[in-house]
Amino acid sequence: MSGHSKWHNIAAKKGKADAARGKIFTKLGREIKVAVAQGGPDPAGNSKLKDIISKCKANNMPNDTINNAIKKAAGEGNANNYEDMTYEGYGTNGVAVIVKASTDNKNRTAADVRHVFDKAGGNLGTTGCVSYMFEQKGVIVIEKEGCPLSEDELMMEALDSGAEDFSSEDEVYEIKTTPQSFSDVTESLSSKGITFLEAGIQMVPNNYISLDEQSAEKMQRLIDNLEDLDDVLEVYHNWDE
Repeated sequence: MSGHSKWHNIAAKKGKADAARGKIFTKLGREIKVAVAQGGPDPAGNSKLKDIISKCKANNMPNDTINNAIKKAAGEGNANNYEDMTYEGYGTNGVAVIVKASTDNKNRTAADVRHVFDKAGGNLGTTGCVSYMFEQKGVIVIEKEGCPLSEDELMMEALDSGAEDFSSEDEVYEIKTTPQSFSDVTESLSSKGITFLEAGIQMVPNNYISLDEQSAEKMQRLIDNLEDLDDVLEVYHNWDE
C-alpha cells in the first residue's frame, strides 16, 4: 500500500507544533465548543466530538483539559454562536487550498481570509472550486521511533480495526481511514500503547503540485498566515511539500 506523507522532517514539524501549542489548544477548545453545541457533551452519541477528542489527544492535550473544555461548553450551551465555515481558493501556481474555520462573525472571517489570499498573490474562490480535488479521510501519523509494534503488526492492527490504507515513509507510518471508521481505528491503536504525531479528519488531495523554491516560499507564507488567523482551524492544500 502506498500514500503521501507531509512528514518529511519530523524534528521541524514537532518543533513548529510545540511552538504553537498554546494556540493549537485554543483552537481545539473552540472545536470542542462547536461540537458540543451541535451534538451534546457525550462523545458516545456525538461522533464529531469523539473525533475531536482523538485529535486533541494526538496534539498531547491533557485529559483534564479536554474534559474541562467539554464541561465548560456544555454549561455555556449556545451562548456563543460559532459556525463552521469553509473557504476555497488558489495559492501559488494554482495550488488548491481549503480553509476550515469556526467563527461568530462570518463577515470578519471572510474578509481576513480574503486579505491573506490577496496579500500572497492567491485568489479566494467560490464554494466547490477546489473541493472536488480532495476526499475527506481520517489520517493518522505515527512516528516509527518508539512505536511498540512492528510494521507488520501495526499494519494488521490498523486494517483489522477498519483502516483503508497503510503506508511506510522515511520516519513515520501513515494510516488512512474513512471518516466513519476513524475513531474505531484510533481507539484500537491507542489501546496498544501507540501515540500519534497527528490524527484527525482531513481533506486529502487526489493529486499534488510541485513548486520551485521561490514559489514554495510564497506558498508557505500563505499557509502560515492563514493558520495564524484566530478563526482558522485547519488549512489543506495539494502542494507537494
